[in-house]
Amino acid sequence: MTAKLDYRWHLREVMATRGMFSTTDLRPKLAERGIDLSPSQTYRLVAERPERLSLKTLMALLDVLGCSMEELIEPVPVAGARGRKAAAGADAAPETGGSAGVGDFRPRRARIVPGKDR
Repeated sequence: MTAKLDYRWHLREVMATRGMFSTTDLRPKLAERGIDLSPSQTYRLVAERPERLSLKTLMALLDVLGCSMEELIEPVPVAGARGRKAAAGADAAPETGGSAGVGDFRPRRARIVPGKDR
């Protein structure tokens, strides 16, 4: 099974090492490279971890900051990622000694007896 990856976004730290401590320092430099972001978009790009980012914006950030992609984006393993079987075994009730998890219980088919009323 392939390990699932997540990432850490280090834009704020990279900016600080370059002497840029405000999002207003970044916005005009991006605009020089054709990336026009609103002040709130620029703030979210710096302060939060982006879920979607255009490659043009990423390349402009690398150019403005003079850094590599490895400095800006750090791949990390997903925290708490386990396989379904391992998770089902971990959820078993210790007092029963069994390995049945909640996902192992299946509904039973209803028996319909002709001629019987409720």
